Amino acid sequence: MGVLLFTHLACLRHDPGLGHPECPDRLRAVLRALDAGEFTDLIRAEAPLATVEQLLRVHPAGYVDAIMGIRPEGDEIVALDADTLMSAGSAEAALRAAGAAVAAVDAVCKGEVRRVFCATRPPGHHAEPNKPMGFCLFANAAVAARHAQAVHGLSRVAVVDFDVHHGNGTQACFEAEASLFYASSHQWPLYPGTGDVGERGVGNIRNALLPPGADGAAFRAAWRDELLPALDAFTPELIVVSAGFDAHAADPLAQLRVREADFAWLTGELCAIADRYAQGRLVSLLEGGYDLDALALSTAAHVRALMRA
Repeated sequence: MGVLLFTHLACLRHDPGLGHPECPDRLRAVLRALDAGEFTDLIRAEAPLATVEQLLRVHPAGYVDAIMGIRPEGDEIVALDADTLMSAGSAEAALRAAGAAVAAVDAVCKGEVRRVFCATRPPGHHAEPNKPMGFCLFANAAVAARHAQAVHGLSRVAVVDFDVHHGNGTQACFEAEASLFYASSHQWPLYPGTGDVGERGVGNIRNALLPPGADGAAFRAAWRDELLPALDAFTPELIVVSAGFDAHAADPLAQLRVREADFAWLTGELCAIADRYAQGRLVSLLEGGYDLDALALSTAAHVRALMRA
């Protein structure tokens, strides 16, 4: 059974402006990497638009209306905060990113495939129910998890996040819900300043802190010794991955020293847990990663591992 890839050219039309790290070239780099011959067997599909109903499982109606009502014209850019900006193409891109996550859940829950990678942007793990931030507009991973519960009847859904930044948005969506699990490794201290080990929700939140300069061995140890055992104990029926590659040694926005092989190792471990408890169901969503070469190489290693597991 193959791996499904969701993407859409509309995600290139979200343009936060010259010099912004979350730029369209990120997605171009990822798609070029996945055009290599070794990825010929990927099943490719266009990301659909998320519906308002799907977004409302996570975000209040007023928030959805506000984001969708921001429609800059021409080259105009609207700043929601210092880091999070919208251009003329941003609303559709955000709907495609959330829609890809939902469609990926449908594909794995219907048994069409076991693994899906969503090459979309903007990312989502910083978006809180009522607040855009950190380049993120909608909480894509949380939208996917809630869809799995509402439409497919799953009772235990996990999001695991190896982006270098803590996914405060996903945690905020999950922390009061015992049926949802969130695990994150992230550099500490670093934006957004959340994700301390004492933040445990209702026993369903696990955070592992990595100091600046921590390498792949430390990254693997955090997952092997802390996060993967907690995920295993949760026995998830679906795993959603917030796949950020900005923990890479070459990334300009942080100071971890993780390499492609480390991302591939963790991907294999997550697939093994998905095979054990979730009939293999794993959905991966692109989050951060801001050195274009490192992003391309890391994404290729991640998707390669999805195909081999």
